Amino acid sequence: MVTLTVDGEPCTLPRDASVAAAVLQRGSIARTSARFGNPRAPYCMIGVCFECRVEIDGVRDCLACLVLAEDGMKVRSQHEIQPSSGAG
Repeated sequence: MVTLTVDGEPCTLPRDASVAAAVLQRGSIARTSARFGNPRAPYCMIGVCFECRVEIDGVRDCLACLVLAEDGMKVRSQHEIQPSSGAG
């Protein structure tokens, strides 16, 4: 078993589980959409949809579904609403 934190909350998983499994286990969202701030969570689990982007140990935009969970990892949701350009 490995223990990591997701948004400051501890999470224990089997050693071969992905970081996305930790996000889902905690009931967390992975990120919010840049344009409207809509919640996003792991979806495809194979690295295609990019909905599982999180910050892992200070590195942004990691695909949680492709990273194996390790002891002591610090995982944070990414919340980023971009200012509107006024276009459209």
